[in-house]
Amino acid sequence: MTMEMKDSGSVVLTAYHPHSPARIPGTERSFGQDIPPGHSPSSRKPLLHCRRVNRMLSNESAPPPAFSRSNSQASMDSTSMEDFWCEVESIKESSAGGCEEATLLEFKPADEGELEAEWLQDVGLSTLISGAEEEDGQALLSTLTRTQAAAVQKRYNTYTQTLRKKNKHTVRDVRDIFGTNDPSTTFEAVPVSPVPSNGIQLPGQKPVWKAVSSDKCLDCKLNKGSPSVKEELSYDVSFSESIAVLPKSQEWPKTQRFKKEDSALPKFIVRKSRFGLTEVGDLSPEDMKKIRYLSLIELTAFYDALGVELKRNRVERVRGRENGLFGVPLNILLENDQKKFPGIKVPLIFQKLLLKLEETGLETEGILRVPGSASRVKILHQELEAKFYEDSFDWDQVRNNDAAGLLKMFIRELPSPLFTVEYLPAFITLVEKISKIKLQLQALHLLIMLLPEANRDTAKAFLQFLKKVVANEGKNKMNLWNVSMIIAPNLFIYKGKRANQQEMQAAATTAHIVRLLIRYQDILWTVPSFLISQVRKMNEAAMNNSKRQLMFDKGVRKLLRRKTMDRERPERPEGAVTFSPYPQSEIPEGVIRVYAPLHSKVSMAIQLNSQTKAKDILARFHCENSCGSAQNHRGQIQSLHEIGGNIGQHCLDPDAYILDVYRANPQAEWVVKPKAS
Repeated sequence: MTMEMKDSGSVVLTAYHPHSPARIPGTERSFGQDIPPGHSPSSRKPLLHCRRVNRMLSNESAPPPAFSRSNSQASMDSTSMEDFWCEVESIKESSAGGCEEATLLEFKPADEGELEAEWLQDVGLSTLISGAEEEDGQALLSTLTRTQAAAVQKRYNTYTQTLRKKNKHTVRDVRDIFGTNDPSTTFEAVPVSPVPSNGIQLPGQKPVWKAVSSDKCLDCKLNKGSPSVKEELSYDVSFSESIAVLPKSQEWPKTQRFKKEDSALPKFIVRKSRFGLTEVGDLSPEDMKKIRYLSLIELTAFYDALGVELKRNRVERVRGRENGLFGVPLNILLENDQKKFPGIKVPLIFQKLLLKLEETGLETEGILRVPGSASRVKILHQELEAKFYEDSFDWDQVRNNDAAGLLKMFIRELPSPLFTVEYLPAFITLVEKISKIKLQLQALHLLIMLLPEANRDTAKAFLQFLKKVVANEGKNKMNLWNVSMIIAPNLFIYKGKRANQQEMQAAATTAHIVRLLIRYQDILWTVPSFLISQVRKMNEAAMNNSKRQLMFDKGVRKLLRRKTMDRERPERPEGAVTFSPYPQSEIPEGVIRVYAPLHSKVSMAIQLNSQTKAKDILARFHCENSCGSAQNHRGQIQSLHEIGGNIGQHCLDPDAYILDVYRANPQAEWVVKPKAS
């Protein structure tokens, strides 16, 4: 079955920090607000001013300004970037008017070896630094592909060499970790065969579908895509392994140029394997934590394979406000909101602003681009802070352009950017150093997997809204490129001492990133199956380690001996039940027992065959319970969940073939319950 990711409404969230205008020299008299002709007469002067500025920026005969478009490695024609620069001026005026707080993020200089140590900690391998024999670290190392292992080895080598120079303490030899004879040995990455998304190659089973050829992708030109051109994406093989066959002599263009037309973006299709597709919210938080570890390792290996440096910012974290709405960290907002609404994933104030704009603003001409009244926005800001949680704020008084201004202000005032300070340089690099859109999309995909849960969920909601704005282009006159230019400075120009030149230079680059986020959001919020495969292997390795530890633990053996000597009825040691054989061992092969606690018929034994899908099982329960208690739950979407075994919890795609999933995880339990929203 083929699922095409069409340009319909999906989700994204953005985050960035407001910059302080005083920290951007040379911009005070450079930009004006961009208001389309046909609006108020006072809008014409700022628009002309913006155009004069863009002509100045494109004049190569004069020395380029500090933040000239000509300094960016990714470039567009000057007229296509007017909205971006006018939005920058609008942000500057908003900050100067006192509407936004100017809390700065302090950047820490990186000492030699510290970046590598932080990287090892961030990927869940702090055991390599501490020297402790931690099971989680061992399980993670046992699942790595060759390119991923090479990336870990490279960072660990740098870290250990630095420590030896500083004579701090004895460090573990890399040979103890990877079993190599030479500490400087690097793995030669070679192509690997696709494996099923469950991570287990079943006897006699062929791969579900063939991976796309990497060298063929490199031959494609950036502007080759058109509405009639479709390209397949493979999730079964790690991205870094699939590009390991690139010719080493491949040179990336020094200057990246791309077109603003939607037709310049190719259409990608993702073929569902027999295990279906998995969205971010379909996995348990514990497994998503492992996905983040693996995504950072894979992203590093991916950049290494392309010969691109993965840059990170080191930030001295600034504590934001603990109360209020604007300038409050996302996790604090969610903690406060969840006291009233348990399980909420996107801050209430952000949801209300999106809802207001979706109900009344999607057809407003120039929505997001035409700024609201600065004085009204300031008053509304103050009223929201005072009345929002009292449910006394009058949303009917809010004009659409003012609501859009508040929405963008919320994103800018986040103490930490929506896409995190640490990896904002990686977002920029993926466009400036990688020319093929498919490779850009793969890097962007891994960066989305890296986001903290609150950031990822908020970004998803935001991008869904932006896609709805683009879908109403016929009435609001806001196409994909227009929206991308307006949103880019709100996401990628943030508060910080070094946030002036680099981010301002990357105008076209950041707009292109936002365009990719909006266009391909359905793909970006799907968890690559090769990462799920590695999570399964991690969980299996951890269970096997625990079994061995339990078996040979002296304390447990003594306890068992004492119980035997007392001639009491043998009891299983505490915790041993976790590792008992298949929980369904008494059930015949190919038969599963499915539980549905919310239905009148709470369980059912189902014989599986090669064509049984999750939706078939759901239909059986619906039919059996059509007159029962399930009537009370018709408003909720029921899904089949795979729980336990080598996965924490997995909400299955309705098109997943259950016999394949069962063979991959025979210890799992099967439960029908509502899908988490």
